[in-house]
Amino acid sequence: MWYIVDCDEGAELLYGFKHEISKDEFAERIENNTLLEVTNNVPVHKGDVFFIKAGTLHAIGKGILIAEIQQNSNTTYRIYDYGRVGKDGKPRELHVEKAKDVTKLAPAEQYPASPVEKHDGYDSKLMASCDYFTTYVMNIDGEAALTADEKSFNSLLILDGEVTVGGIKAKKGDSVFVTAGTGGYTVSGKAQLVLTKV
Repeated sequence: MWYIVDCDEGAELLYGFKHEISKDEFAERIENNTLLEVTNNVPVHKGDVFFIKAGTLHAIGKGILIAEIQQNSNTTYRIYDYGRVGKDGKPRELHVEKAKDVTKLAPAEQYPASPVEKHDGYDSKLMASCDYFTTYVMNIDGEAALTADEKSFNSLLILDGEVTVGGIKAKKGDSVFVTAGTGGYTVSGKAQLVLTKV
């Protein structure tokens, strides 16, 4: 999941395809350097959310600061590299055959938007939920009572403002990790943050 923390005006990211294409067309466009003609380039704004399901073609454009939440995975198949080279001065390895097997060659699936829920001292909005994580954006204004139960940690990424989390001060750009089994804790202050748990 990508949350757009900030971005330049006119910034965009690549998210799936404009229309469905075949595996042969996919490979041919990679080979002849025309893949970007059929990719879906999406203008982004601060606060946008993209839930990127496995197999969805995606890339961050210039001028974008994101918070990325994902399951533990180091698998990336590079199919296009914008003409960049590695430290040895040679083009970096592409993984076209592997990507052909797993890439969804169609427009990306849209994740439904959730309503804002009001609570004492804060409001929250579900951004994404799957088998690997659940993520909310929260606006704290006062004191919020939260819980890190036995099943999951809480990861707090401060997007704006300043809060105190169980005696720890945190400001914009800071991250606080509350271990599983901590139980109830409070977040006090005025801030916007991303809360992630499993």
